[in-house]
Amino acid sequence: MSQKTFSHLDAKGQPAMVNVGEKPITRRTATAIALISLPPELATLLKDGEIKTKKGPIFQTAVLAGVMGAKRTSDLIPLCHPLALDDCQIEIKPDAEHRNVSIVCRVQTHAKTGVEMEALTGATVAALTLYDMGKAVSQGIVIREIKLLEKTGGKTDYRADPAEY
Repeated sequence: MSQKTFSHLDAKGQPAMVNVGEKPITRRTATAIALISLPPELATLLKDGEIKTKKGPIFQTAVLAGVMGAKRTSDLIPLCHPLALDDCQIEIKPDAEHRNVSIVCRVQTHAKTGVEMEALTGATVAALTLYDMGKAVSQGIVIREIKLLEKTGGKTDYRADPAEY
């Protein structure tokens, strides 16, 4: 059994960008999710799948922010390669009965490296935007979990257990 090593460390153990120069360009996809709990005072404002505030519609703004975040991932994460995204879709699913919101970010590109970080960043920035816009009503918003659901392309594919989402 081979031992896995950290890809972003050089032979001396120092941080280094992974050299992807010899890798083939392939179709890469990734899907990430952010799970959020809304406090009662914010959940009661949910009407027709949206929360409208003086700053504007929270979910619509979060979608735009998430796409912008996914596109800027390499500016935020030091050793990420800059990638041109072919597609980035963010879907926000509110569950008023349980006061939960799920934010799903799906990203696609044709590149030499994967887009997991872009999907995770898109979901995270959308969740943070929801928090920012909703905090005037309540700071009790909880971003419970952010995780990768699946990725395809490259050497290996990954899919989280469907029971986890």
